[in-house]
Amino acid sequence: MPWANLIHRALLSQGMLFLLLTVLLALPMLSQAQSPAARSGADTVLVVGDSLSAEYGLKRGSGWVALLEDKLRAEKSAVTVVNASISGDTTAGGRARLAALLSQHQPSIVIIELGANDALRGLALDGTRQNLLAMTRAAQKTKARVLLVGMQVPPNYGAAYSKTFAGLFPQVAKATQSGLVPFLLTGVADIPDPSPLFQRDRIHPNEAAHPIILANVWPELRKLFK
Repeated sequence: MPWANLIHRALLSQGMLFLLLTVLLALPMLSQAQSPAARSGADTVLVVGDSLSAEYGLKRGSGWVALLEDKLRAEKSAVTVVNASISGDTTAGGRARLAALLSQHQPSIVIIELGANDALRGLALDGTRQNLLAMTRAAQKTKARVLLVGMQVPPNYGAAYSKTFAGLFPQVAKATQSGLVPFLLTGVADIPDPSPLFQRDRIHPNEAAHPIILANVWPELRKLFK
């Protein structure tokens, strides 16, 4: 065989080997380009709430979201919890900032705990419903699973208003096939004498109430983990 053909075949073999090595070396780099959650296969839980989730008036680390983190850590779970709650936030506020939160954290589960401030401010409940629907659908569009957290208002708001407000959350959950916590403050606000579980403002639960709140959330949240 002529030397020219031998050299040509050798160069082809070396070229194929170089190409194969290049592809193999690139695989780790492609993996690193994925999000941290995608690389680890872990779930990220994003909590979008108001003062009830933002530890208003509480020692840091004593609110139900922090207790959730502690629980998952104790169970050696790989789940990451991101608390994006803001005291005083409304469903309109949550809706306005949700897209950026979804893009930044790429959560697998989104907990929406909003609506109480809508009622306190006397906002139109149809707007609250539309905001909850929009937030839920936006999260689901990113393949995140959604847990809606229901709230209620005191009876002095009037029977009709109270019933309509409480009904918003199951309506949205049913329409979007989302998870639902019927009432965040079960066992806290609906007991004969709730005062020992509230701060001096009689609006915000105190530190003793937050383990109860987590106990209300956990059974429904656990269903969303895959």
